Amino acid sequence: MYFKAKAFEEDFFKNEEGDVNIVSIVVLIGIVVILAIVFRKQIEGLLSTLFGKITTNATGAIETTT
Repeated sequence: MYFKAKAFEEDFFKNEEGDVNIVSIVVLIGIVVILAIVFRKQIEGLLSTLFGKITTNATGAIETTT
C-alpha cells in the first residue's frame, strides 16, 4: 500500500497537463478584459449604432406591414 501511494504521489506531481491549459485560459481572459477596458468607448459607440439601426429597421418593417 505504501508503494502504491508513493507511485500515485510521483505520478500526480509529474503529470501537470491540465495546469498549463488553465493558466493559458486565465491569461487569455485577462487579455480580453484589458482590451475591453481600453476600447470601452469604441465598443459602446459600435453597439449603440448597431442597436439604433436594428431598432430603426425593425420599426420601419412593422410600420410598412400594417
